[in-house]
Amino acid sequence: MLQHVLLERDIYASEEHKMMQSMIQDFIAKDIIDQTEDWEKNGMVSREVWERAGELGLLCIDMPEAYGGSGLDFSFSALFIEELAKQGVTGPGFSLHSDIIAPYLLKYGTEAQKQKYLPIMATGKIITSLGMTEPNCGSDLRAITTHATDQGDHYVVNGQKTFITNGYMSDMSIVAVKTNVGTDHEGVSLLIMESTMEGFEKGKPFKKIGMKAQDTCELFFDNVQVPKENLLGEEGQGFKIMMTELARERLTVGLNAIGGAEGALKNTIAYTSTRTAFKQPIANFQNTQFKLAECATQLQLHQAFLDRCSILLSQHKLTAESASMAKYAATEMHGNVVDECLQLFGGYGYMWDYPIAKMYADNRVARIYAGTNEIMKVLIARGLFKELFAEMRKK
Repeated sequence: MLQHVLLERDIYASEEHKMMQSMIQDFIAKDIIDQTEDWEKNGMVSREVWERAGELGLLCIDMPEAYGGSGLDFSFSALFIEELAKQGVTGPGFSLHSDIIAPYLLKYGTEAQKQKYLPIMATGKIITSLGMTEPNCGSDLRAITTHATDQGDHYVVNGQKTFITNGYMSDMSIVAVKTNVGTDHEGVSLLIMESTMEGFEKGKPFKKIGMKAQDTCELFFDNVQVPKENLLGEEGQGFKIMMTELARERLTVGLNAIGGAEGALKNTIAYTSTRTAFKQPIANFQNTQFKLAECATQLQLHQAFLDRCSILLSQHKLTAESASMAKYAATEMHGNVVDECLQLFGGYGYMWDYPIAKMYADNRVARIYAGTNEIMKVLIARGLFKELFAEMRKK
């Protein structure tokens, strides 16, 4: 029913997109849905689902074929993100792996680093994570205390990271560290660290209010020796790299939000069409119709903006401000839509067996990770007053 109201999206209109969409839906139905309950109990997914995604070419979709990717454009990655979100699939951290770690390596890695990691990442035989956040610093990445001491041919890393998606299952992590601490050259650098390195330890997966099948944990580094060839990009350029790549990360969060909102709407339309009250379907009530009409309108508006942002990303034109708008606006919309939809389920909406309950719990963190929505507003405002702030700095 919802597809009759929403305009067809040009970004996913090609036959190639439709074929991939069908394959993704089949993958979710056969390899994910029936496993979800066990994954939630375990606090993590299986390695088999990662390898299955690799077999289907669903990992590192827009990486060049020379490095094991599918060589497609970002819209295919966006489609995968949305299809997972529509079904409320939050366990496998595919997007972090394919849309954040892989581009870091492709853009800033040496040829040896690309050849070593990207092809095997595309198969799903290794799982990756990103070590940025620390217990005492969230969005302020300049304040990290994990540090790497230069020992000539290697670094010695000490510190701790927290809230790491894919953390417990990860075989490799790109970790933000301070280098040249206490000198004029102090700065943030990125190191490729493998979980088998001595002194690299993982905490137990956190017990969260949502995204229960997604393994999220702490990482600990106790005198971990990291070869110099594992430096990603130039020393001291880590903060600049992270800021540059955050636009893509924030767009993926926004895409997940519009996919999740569409899934919530479809579930609620189906439920209200069959659930009765006062001897008639709930959908007959004007309040139900008005609430869902409002939700569908907001979804349509955000789909159009996110589609435009996806095109800009493919053209390397997506600005930090636009990505911040996409992340902030879409996640706020998603939260409002899921809340309205849950209300229409009544008491059943609060039961974990109903997908809408999981969607309600799962989506809340999107307004926090990849930079809180408050930080998004700060970044947008900086863009609005860029010239003013530049003049103030001159004075």
